[in-house]
Order: sequence, then structure tokens, then C-alpha cells
Amino acid sequence: MDILFILIPLSVILAIFILAGLWWAIYRGQFEDIEDEGKRILEDDD
Repeated sequence: MDILFILIPLSVILAIFILAGLWWAIYRGQFEDIEDEGKRILEDDD
């Protein structure tokens, strides 16, 4: 039972870090125009 006093706050902190990372990725434009990025990788620029 005592382990729950450690695991619950750790899981809340981990969830906050994950949400902050997702927010950062969205804010920095990581999910903008993902179809063109896939096409750009396959095209040869030489």
C-alpha cells in the first residue's frame, strides 16, 4: 500500500512531462504538413 504513495505522484509527473512534450511538438510545428515530408524523403534531389 505504501508504494502507491510513490507510484501515483510519479505517474502524474510522467503524464505532465508527456503532455508538455506533445504541446512543445505542436507549438514548434512538428505536425504541420506531414504528407509533404514523406514525399520529400522519397524524392531524389540530385
